[in-house]
Amino acid sequence: MSLARYKQKRNFGETTEPFAGKPAKGKHIFVVQRHHASRLHYDFRLEIDGVLKSWAVPKGPSLDPADKRLAMQVEDHPYDYKDFEGTIPKGNYGAGTVYIWDKGTFELLRDDGKDFDKEALKEIKAGDLKVVLKGRKLKGEFALVKMKGSEDNAWLLIKHRDKYVKEQYDSEDYTPQRVKEQGLREKAAGSKKKAPSASPHRSR
Repeated sequence: MSLARYKQKRNFGETTEPFAGKPAKGKHIFVVQRHHASRLHYDFRLEIDGVLKSWAVPKGPSLDPADKRLAMQVEDHPYDYKDFEGTIPKGNYGAGTVYIWDKGTFELLRDDGKDFDKEALKEIKAGDLKVVLKGRKLKGEFALVKMKGSEDNAWLLIKHRDKYVKEQYDSEDYTPQRVKEQGLREKAAGSKKKAPSASPHRSR
């Protein structure tokens, strides 16, 4: 996947979504964005090889190891997307409200101390990426595992059992009420359609 697909899907004359961005040297960042589009989901993004490798998680990430969250891999996003939140206008791809739900840095669980990006890409290609998240809400070890015998982009996001486990976790419980209400208002406004006009009766 590359940024070409990301750019093809967007009209940058209408949306304020970032066009590019170059990562800073040092720690690698992750971001989780709550995206209230036609369907509510959470976008889980990891900075790898200069871009944000991205997965859409319909039910949101969880700190409960019992929850194996479906994560659909989508196109890479530019690095500057890590700071994006706001409204994608109606008529544009992904129209709806974007809220930065969590952000922080991450490490590879199997870090050999050599080439971070090369190892991360290797794990993604193998369908078994293990990371340690250091966010405000998401902390500790997680695994992204590609599902076998399913769609090519279907993965599972799973929390490892460690000191950060929280059972019966619901990401919506950690979302501000104002954000939930804004998303509902904008979705309702976008779904309003003009009532069809009544057909005139033909005279006999």
